[in-house]
Amino acid sequence: MKTSEHWLDFCLRPVGEVSREFQSLGVRTFREAALYVQSLPYGRNVDRADARSVLREGKGTCSTKHALLAMLAKENNIPVRLMVGIYLMNETNTPGVGRVLEKHGFKEIPEAHCYLRLSERYLDFTRLTVPTNGTALSFLVEKEIAPEGIGEEKIRFHQDYLKHWVTSPGVPIKDWREVWEIREACIAALAQSKCTSNPRHQGNN
Repeated sequence: MKTSEHWLDFCLRPVGEVSREFQSLGVRTFREAALYVQSLPYGRNVDRADARSVLREGKGTCSTKHALLAMLAKENNIPVRLMVGIYLMNETNTPGVGRVLEKHGFKEIPEAHCYLRLSERYLDFTRLTVPTNGTALSFLVEKEIAPEGIGEEKIRFHQDYLKHWVTSPGVPIKDWREVWEIREACIAALAQSKCTSNPRHQGNN
């Protein structure tokens, strides 16, 4: 998978609401917008489906931050796609979740992550600074979604995968709802660790 070593960049034009909001902050290019969004603290927004709340609330998740950047690119006629992928979350690729997983008898569980694609290039502006020991995410399945789909659509996609995954041999808990609660505990642990460390160490929703 190609990564975002060479970031997409272009000058912003005042062609839409998101572009104008960034320009009012002194942001002139997409790269500057990505850096600005990346620097904001990790945190779930009041409305998880409203990407514009990232700028209003000064925080965001992989979903809201990438949805906002996808909207910005679309306004400027750049063919960026907003993606959601499922990967097996563990302590190596998502530092901070290991203790929660171990407590419940898991080494890893499926997690959903949002990112961008431009052709085959993988653009991720929330995991770039995470110390993952060189481990890249390997997605089991992925799909394109609209920025408006980062709420219920993303959750449904994740939960549908989880319902199938818990039937696999070796999974210690077969109730997908219980595994979902463990996943929520992992996200809470991530939020706590990011509040007490570098706020640029961001990841999931």
